Amino acid sequence: MLNKDDQKIDFGYKTVKRSDKQKLVNKVFDSVASKYDLMNDLTSFGIHRLWKNDLINWLAPQRNQKLADIAGGTGDIAKKFLNAGGGSAYVYDINQEMLNTGQNKSNTSQKIIWTIASAENIPATEGYFERATIGFGLRNITDRIKCLKEIYRILKPGGRLICLEFSHVENDAIKKLYDTWSFIFMPSIGKKITGDKDAYNYLVESIRQFPTQPELAQMFSDAGFSRVKYRNLSNGIVALHSGWKI
Repeated sequence: MLNKDDQKIDFGYKTVKRSDKQKLVNKVFDSVASKYDLMNDLTSFGIHRLWKNDLINWLAPQRNQKLADIAGGTGDIAKKFLNAGGGSAYVYDINQEMLNTGQNKSNTSQKIIWTIASAENIPATEGYFERATIGFGLRNITDRIKCLKEIYRILKPGGRLICLEFSHVENDAIKKLYDTWSFIFMPSIGKKITGDKDAYNYLVESIRQFPTQPELAQMFSDAGFSRVKYRNLSNGIVALHSGWKI
């Protein structure tokens, strides 16, 4: 029987050892970190900002709430949480280059604590946070159920997680256009802006390998979350999944 670390897992359309996936993902984000926010604007025509606004509107931040922004990268969601009235935000990400980029762009008056950490092992005490988010990060994590259970652990009873992630398009015509844009244009833009076409090939492929909306909702439930719901945005190009710790 294979050791768990030697078992195979998806890395885009490739299969790799579980123990190798995080190193490969880190390499991708090391390569694109400095241009990550610019690429998000270019490849989504800026719509990623509206998707993140939808997340924040559904989360409804309050002044007394602490947010754990898991796989938070450059801190877009944490900053929006604070601007919408949230109390304080902690950004956890395993990639130092992404954190550095976020810190360099952040307003020093904002109450953000930046910590390098795996989403599967969050350095926070049980029941510390009222709210948690993970935006465009879950598909890059090796053990997604372990990550969701870890987020559940650090939430207080009555706490809530919202995940924003690329998902599965429902409309066939839109899917055709989206596939053309994703597989042909996005990697080409990635090569021109970041010099790394392979990184964007991986990111596009990883979206297609990610669980469907109902499958991810079930994963939330399996991790312990209650009142699990999801909302499709832009015809399912992305989806918001919400779960509560009751």
